[in-house]
Amino acid sequence: MDITILGIESSCDDTSAAVLRGTTLLSNVIASQAVHVKYGGVIPELASRAHQQNIIPVVDTALKDARVSIDKIDAIAFTRGPGLLGSLLVGTSFAKGLAIANKIPLVEVNHLQGHILSHFVDLPDRELPHPEFPFLCLLVSGGHTQIVKVNSPLEMEIIGSTIDDAAGEAFDKCAKVMGLPYPGGPVIDRLAKEGNPKAFTFAKPHVKGEFDYSFSGLKTSFLYTLRDAVKEDADFVEKNKADLCASLQSTIIDILLDKLIKATKLLGIKDVAIAGGVSANSGLREAVAEAGRRRGWRTFIPELKFTTDNAAMIAISGYYRYKQGMISDLGISPVARLEEIL
Repeated sequence: MDITILGIESSCDDTSAAVLRGTTLLSNVIASQAVHVKYGGVIPELASRAHQQNIIPVVDTALKDARVSIDKIDAIAFTRGPGLLGSLLVGTSFAKGLAIANKIPLVEVNHLQGHILSHFVDLPDRELPHPEFPFLCLLVSGGHTQIVKVNSPLEMEIIGSTIDDAAGEAFDKCAKVMGLPYPGGPVIDRLAKEGNPKAFTFAKPHVKGEFDYSFSGLKTSFLYTLRDAVKEDADFVEKNKADLCASLQSTIIDILLDKLIKATKLLGIKDVAIAGGVSANSGLREAVAEAGRRRGWRTFIPELKFTTDNAAMIAISGYYRYKQGMISDLGISPVARLEEIL
């Protein structure tokens, strides 16, 4: 009989639970937190309190939607980190309690590994295309930007990473300066479709690491452009909002693809995937697909529902770990930062 996994995700501001049988997704429930919008960013204390309110109904709904009772669950997979410590503590504590009460094994999952392995989740009505090992994954989110060489579901090597801001941070911070609502990434993506990507030129980084990223210089260049222009015209941002968004988005995508293309050439890998919250960006999705067509890659672009933080990706990662007997001790604690993918 196929292994049935209950996944629990609580690393930031989305509370999610999913049930997976084998690699087939039976349910995936997400409760988002609108409370952070008025503050222009995630407030950790508010996030952890919202997780406490949401986690029981979310898990209950996931089990009901999957038509699976708790006694049919073979293991509970939970996000150990990285993420907001308070939020992680809620998910970890709940997973422990549920595991102890029902005598179910516990499996810890790295949130980043979950994003990458989301490409191996299948839907009830169809099997989705999966990359072959080894493949390269461009992992782009609000807090992380990495190029990962994925040798197997349990063996991954970070070959490039950001040395400062992540791509998602660059989107959100620049959006905030323009007065756009939080989260800024989706708003920039929408406005960029109406603008000219060549209207403005922003700085591109030159870092020592062959596949490493940096976005702080781009952010600074963007801020200086706005500061100098607003001195001459107070309405500059409003008049040029679409062009600013298009140029910013184009620059970020160019930076991301430049290192990714170099990595595929050096390693000779033709299966290329993207994952993480920023992989929902339409410009990035189109650019990666186009690069794949030009360079003979097999590209794997996640369905939008698998780009945000969700428990389906935690369940699939837990599935592979459980199959290898990687059971967690009940004394395990959440970790806000993980230096390597587990």
